Amino acid sequence: MKGLPDMNDTDTRRQRRSRPTLRTVLAAISLAGCAWAEASTNSLAASAAGEMQTRLEAASARLAGLRKEIADEKIPMNRSLAEAETALGDLRKQYDTVKREADTATLEMSALRNEIKQRETERNYLSSLFAEYARNFETRLHIAELDLYRDPIDEVKRVQEILADDPSGAFDTQLRLILMSLARLEEMSGGLAFRGRAAAEDGLVKEGRFLLFGPVAYFVSDDGSLTGPANQRVGSLIPVVEAYADPALADMAQKAVTEGVGSIPFDASLGNARKIEETRETLREHFLKGGPVMWPMLVLMGLAILVALLKWLGLLIVPMPRAKRLAQLLEAVGTKDFDAARQFAKTMRGPAAVMLRAGCDVLGQPTEVIEETMYEKMLAAKFRFNRLLPFIAVTAACAPLLGLLGTVTGIISTFKLMTVFGSGDVKMLSSGISEALITTEFGLYIAIPAVLCHAFLSRRAKGLGDRLEQVAIRFMGEVAKVPEFDETARALPEPAAGDPA
Repeated sequence: MKGLPDMNDTDTRRQRRSRPTLRTVLAAISLAGCAWAEASTNSLAASAAGEMQTRLEAASARLAGLRKEIADEKIPMNRSLAEAETALGDLRKQYDTVKREADTATLEMSALRNEIKQRETERNYLSSLFAEYARNFETRLHIAELDLYRDPIDEVKRVQEILADDPSGAFDTQLRLILMSLARLEEMSGGLAFRGRAAAEDGLVKEGRFLLFGPVAYFVSDDGSLTGPANQRVGSLIPVVEAYADPALADMAQKAVTEGVGSIPFDASLGNARKIEETRETLREHFLKGGPVMWPMLVLMGLAILVALLKWLGLLIVPMPRAKRLAQLLEAVGTKDFDAARQFAKTMRGPAAVMLRAGCDVLGQPTEVIEETMYEKMLAAKFRFNRLLPFIAVTAACAPLLGLLGTVTGIISTFKLMTVFGSGDVKMLSSGISEALITTEFGLYIAIPAVLCHAFLSRRAKGLGDRLEQVAIRFMGEVAKVPEFDETARALPEPAAGDPA
């Protein structure tokens, strides 16, 4: 109802009036607790202070005792420390000394290793040098001496294989061979005599005596039937003697070999001159070795020579107008004496005269007509000058090609023979290639003169053409000086509308 009070509001107001009383009680209790706590704290602090005082006194006493102990032990410990530092310094010095000695030893060891490697390199180099010397010594020996030095050379070849195991022994063997070679050189200066076997040119082997004088070995058989220089021949394991055809030379060589005193025939070419002489061939033989390609090249060369001669003679006899007679003709043209000019032109000969006569025949006509007439004759003359010259140029170009064709076919044939018989025979291979190159050689022999002839004749023909042009220019210059020619040209009727210009 509106006029009645609410019961909840009443209770709330009662609670609010009771709160100040509770706060007062709580505050009183707190004050009492603080008083009690303060009293307790003061008593505890007093007891703790006493205890701490006791502990402090005890600690001070212990500290004093420790200080005394430290003071008593400080001097001996310092003495021990100084001794330890001194010992440490000595040990460091010993360590530095030992380290320097170790470093020095390491450096010395490295230097020794390098020296060992260097000595090994030198040893290997000397070994290879000695081995090469032995090979060269063997190759330079005369075939008659091979039996004398066969054992030392074979021994050097054997010790080369055991060089790594016994270097000193190998070097001793190689040095012995070198000393033997030096002794051989000393003996050869005055002639080295020794016994041996040699074969005659018919293959008969005979015992006898050799005399090695420089690079030449002379042989005299025991029966005296075979005397002459001994040389190596392909396919023979012993020297072959080329007997002297002259009995006087045979007697000289026999006396020198058997007695060791006297004159001896000596061939400075070491027999090569005779071999070269034997290999010489005639032009016909050389030509036939080239094969079938040589014949068309020969025909081409003959035609080129014939054409070149005819062309040279033709260009040589080409007459040109004399300067005096040409001057008279030009003077007549300049003075409008055309009849006299024609008479002078008729007295001249050659392509220039033909051109001038053609020009004089059309005097009085327009300049263009005169120029075209003379130009036509000039072109005809130049064509005659250059006629047949291209054939010489073609010859110069085709001859090397034909030679190359012959070379290629010859080499192919040589390779076919190598396929069948092998390549062991160097002589056969070289002879086949040399024969194949003959065609190229012959082609160059043709091409080079052909090129020179073509250049010379072309220059001659061009010079004649230039002289013709010079004469024509002088003639047209005199024609241009005559005003009537221009007036005549202007007086010509104009072409009709439908006619060509």
